[in-house]
Amino acid sequence: MQLPDKVVEDLRVRLKRAGGQVQAVETMLAEGRECRDIVTQLSAATKALEQVGFRLIASGLTYCLQHPEEAAESGYPLDEVQRLFTKLA
Repeated sequence: MQLPDKVVEDLRVRLKRAGGQVQAVETMLAEGRECRDIVTQLSAATKALEQVGFRLIASGLTYCLQHPEEAAESGYPLDEVQRLFTKLA
């Protein structure tokens, strides 16, 4: 299944943001920052990654609903996309 360019760009931006948050956690650990600050940053990184996953699944689900036969032929029948969604939920 081919994702629209706009979706791919959005996902890449979100992943870069999450990567920056993970780097910030590493820096905070090296600097000996407070646990609560580190946990807050970890939470932000986790949420950013979750958003990437949900956006990806939403795009796939939209595609499957609009093009069910093509999606199934590509190995993404609706039940498979639903299964992927439950992995994130």
